Amino acid sequence: MAAQITNYQCPACTGPLHFVGASGKLECDYCGTHYQVEEIEALYADKDKAAAEAAKEAEKREEARTGENSGEEWDMSGLNDDWGADGEGMKAYSCPSCSAELICDESTAATSCPYCNNPTIVPGKFDGALKPDYVIPFKLDKKAAIAALKKHYEGKVLLPKRFISENHIEEIQGVYVPFWLFDGKADADITFDATRSHSHRSGNERITITEHYKVRRAGTVDFEKIPVDASSKMPDTHMDAIEPFNYDELKPFSNAYLPGYLANKYDVSVEDCAKRADKRATQSAYDAMRNSVTGYETCSATQKYINLERGQVKYALLPVYMLNTKWNGEDYLFAMNGQTGRLIGNLPIAWGKFWAWFIGIAAPVAAITAWLVL
Repeated sequence: MAAQITNYQCPACTGPLHFVGASGKLECDYCGTHYQVEEIEALYADKDKAAAEAAKEAEKREEARTGENSGEEWDMSGLNDDWGADGEGMKAYSCPSCSAELICDESTAATSCPYCNNPTIVPGKFDGALKPDYVIPFKLDKKAAIAALKKHYEGKVLLPKRFISENHIEEIQGVYVPFWLFDGKADADITFDATRSHSHRSGNERITITEHYKVRRAGTVDFEKIPVDASSKMPDTHMDAIEPFNYDELKPFSNAYLPGYLANKYDVSVEDCAKRADKRATQSAYDAMRNSVTGYETCSATQKYINLERGQVKYALLPVYMLNTKWNGEDYLFAMNGQTGRLIGNLPIAWGKFWAWFIGIAAPVAAITAWLVL
């Protein structure tokens, strides 16, 4: 495990602080603000404690994983930690700010954390962990990531105009994000209540007749390589949003794909990811049955039986560009699929525009409502 250090940042502008012997204080390289050493130590005390506790929890999870794999429903027999000669050309880093653990080939220099943009990450000893079964190589470069980010701004009417011109990209880093890939099948037997209706006139009345049908669908749905990201540092919503990846381009893992990129070491176990895999498989089976019921106006399930037959689990590294931007003192994180170019990330809202837009809609609606009441 890498030694933990603290990278002090200015509370005013988040720039790096350094100690100045002449003044005996910590001074910011950017805004010039200076602080007493005791003041900054007190500010970071809680942060250091939280980082240490997070590191201990990660160690406990790893110990639990290595000692309690037997008897699980998912087949993990294909996973292995034998890197062979490849392991000799690997090195590790850890971030003292967010505790991210990163690995890369020995020729790649890591200068900042792709998740929290901390400019200091600590070299450590590569301990192997599990060796990935597959990798999808990066297909797009950093220029494509910048172009995708600019396109992401287009059509956002509530985006502050100054954000586009003033926010600047702090860091673009290609990261191989760890994923567990789940294989299996689902046996489904679902009964739906479906309806059709038709109307006709009888004198001055229109009569509507609603017909109810009991529709049953049963079958088996095979699923292959359901992806669940195994990094706690990456929000699941980001990873779900940049899917799908083209599995036709999956390659057997090789260190040859790593130069110039970082790889995030998994820190969420197969067991902890299994619930998401089960949910996605169950939903896929339901959707397959539901989509086969056509020709009705309404359709709702009244009885549902879905049984999962869990298969093998594989470990893959998938390509993601992490883009960190800063505006008005706030950090914004974007993720882009390094294979397809699909990008996701949160943007600020110009609240003046929002309230003008809201009032512009609400006022006419209120006027119409008042006219109807009168």
